[in-house]
Amino acid sequence: MQSPNTSSRITAVLIALFVVFLWATSWVLIKIGLEHIPALTFAGLRYSLAFMVLLPGLFLTRNHPGLRTLPKQSWIKLIFLGLLLYTITQGSVFLALAYLPAVTVNLLWSFSTIAVALIGIRFLGEQPTSLQWIGVVLATLGALIYFYPVSFPSNYQIGIIVSVIGVLANAGASILGRDINRSGKIPPLIVTVISMGIGSIALLTTGISLQGITNIGLQGWAIIAWLAVVNTALAFTLWNLTLRTLSATESSVINGTMLIWIPILAVIFLGEHIKTREIIGLIIAGLGILLVQIRRIHRLDQ
Repeated sequence: MQSPNTSSRITAVLIALFVVFLWATSWVLIKIGLEHIPALTFAGLRYSLAFMVLLPGLFLTRNHPGLRTLPKQSWIKLIFLGLLLYTITQGSVFLALAYLPAVTVNLLWSFSTIAVALIGIRFLGEQPTSLQWIGVVLATLGALIYFYPVSFPSNYQIGIIVSVIGVLANAGASILGRDINRSGKIPPLIVTVISMGIGSIALLTTGISLQGITNIGLQGWAIIAWLAVVNTALAFTLWNLTLRTLSATESSVINGTMLIWIPILAVIFLGEHIKTREIIGLIIAGLGILLVQIRRIHRLDQ
């Protein structure tokens, strides 16, 4: 018979896998929605709605009194986190998916882990180990194999440039988010809801200003609602529940399965084609990215 601890750990693993699968389906739904909805407006609507869904939860818990006591410096950090994590990063994801296949964007976005490790040298004083440098080399080699021969049409070039901007913004948000959460002064729910509110409103405003709102239609609104309520608000809540049981290492490895799920879903539902060379590149890059994470997430488990 399984012990209660073993049973709860298995349950947490299954829930975490389900959440990651939900997040992987987001890329498919975004690609479908982009056929009728402008990218930045689409992203702004998703996260603004998710913010409105999460906001009541903030006031139904004991977290909201902390809002009144937040110092000015904390508000500044939350504003920057929101702009980096949602306005720039998520806006870049949607824009990149408008120009590139989901599998390609997924590979490029996985390099956020490497960017965090390299930026961490300067801002966190975290020196990469020899194993992590090997991981960087493997991930780069995998990307070169995937993209070989390196020759892109103009729309791919735009998508890659947007992806690089998004990866750097995501890395910066990870560093800033770690700094905010490491202090332990602001409850995680406040960090998430406030940064999402600030970032999503800025993103939606930018999207409407630059791209406007087209006739979204019933399917479009259904996709936006699903992404906001299920793949963002619900998935975020479930993921936080699993973090009470799983170690940082386990959570990181499970989250890394998106590199597997997204290509599978893209082939099945989007009709994207993956060559044998590209599969080899994805595997090598995935192994390299896992090696980069090992030391960092091991420290979090101590």
